[in-house]
Amino acid sequence: MKGENIMLVSVGIDKKIPSRSYWRLIWGSLLKNKGAVAGLILLVLIIGMTVFATVLATHPVETMTFENRFEKPSSMHFLGTDEFGRDIFSRLLIGGQISLMMGLLSVVIAGSIGTVLGLIAGYFRRLDLIIMQFVDILLAFPALLLAIAIIAVLGVGLPNAMIAVAIALIPSYVRVVRGAVLSIKEKEYIEAARALGVRDAKIISKHIFPNILSPLIVLSTLQIGNSILIAAELSFLGLGAQPPSPEWGAMIFVGRSFLANAWWMSLFPGLAIIITVLAFNLLGDGLRDALDPRVKK
Repeated sequence: MKGENIMLVSVGIDKKIPSRSYWRLIWGSLLKNKGAVAGLILLVLIIGMTVFATVLATHPVETMTFENRFEKPSSMHFLGTDEFGRDIFSRLLIGGQISLMMGLLSVVIAGSIGTVLGLIAGYFRRLDLIIMQFVDILLAFPALLLAIAIIAVLGVGLPNAMIAVAIALIPSYVRVVRGAVLSIKEKEYIEAARALGVRDAKIISKHIFPNILSPLIVLSTLQIGNSILIAAELSFLGLGAQPPSPEWGAMIFVGRSFLANAWWMSLFPGLAIIITVLAFNLLGDGLRDALDPRVKK
């Protein structure tokens, strides 16, 4: 017990353990970044509108009114109607739930698997070569091309597209976590823990993992926007969400056939993707600066 107390003291000396005051400092630094604040405001608005989509929707999403086909944006239909007379504004709100859920779940899956593999690769040198060779194979393909190849095996559909996006994002988590672990495992408090006979599993969970949360938070924020974009690309190619699903990429896929006389069918879903991805990137950049100890707070 006495030795363990010594180890905990060395942890506190070498690395500041996140506390309430620490996160308060990070929050204050984040609010000083205008880009991050803009991204945060946009995300709050986007998430709020998608959460309350059923309340904010002005028309039933799947109701077809053929007499209102291809109506331009107006007071009755804020963003116009599609080829079946369905209200695009309402479909855009409901589609936001699908796109955001796909982005979030893909990152959760990729982050969970990638973090575990990265911790193992960085801490256990004997397994490092095997894991990193597998990761290098995945990195040899662009994320979209890798996702297409996975869907070719799994089949077309929204769940398979989510799995494909998650697999395509795993390598980035493995590399980031592995690099962080390699720098932390040589610290004095880790050596002290090993000398005291602390088990590897406890060292990883109690002393290494908490100290790599900062890069994980930044990476996850950026990857949510990236996963939404890849999922939309897959849907646009007809490999992800299928019509009549109001997923943003699928809406652009349908609207591309009517660009000449109904440009709004593709424009507004495209803008929704751009704004959402931009918001996540702005927030991610702000978090990176706020969590970087080298940046003056």
